[in-house]
Amino acid sequence: MEALVRHLVEPIVSHADAVSLNLIEGEAVVALELRVHDDDRAAVEGEKGRTLRSIRAVLSAAAGKRKATLDLLGPEGGAGDEE
Repeated sequence: MEALVRHLVEPIVSHADAVSLNLIEGEAVVALELRVHDDDRAAVEGEKGRTLRSIRAVLSAAAGKRKATLDLLGPEGGAGDEE
């Protein structure tokens, strides 16, 4: 899951080295917390959140029967955009 999100996010950001993912896996749930450089936040969110929703849709499809969530965290660690 982590590799998939990196594969989708790193090409659209200017600071690929600043992409950070925290994976929390359970039996029924996969949760990913994504942090990107402040300058790249708009690119990941996309117009009206479309890019982020698309990444979440691909992640959800790849998760199979488990529920997958992706949270884009703000710079202080607080959630900047909740699903």
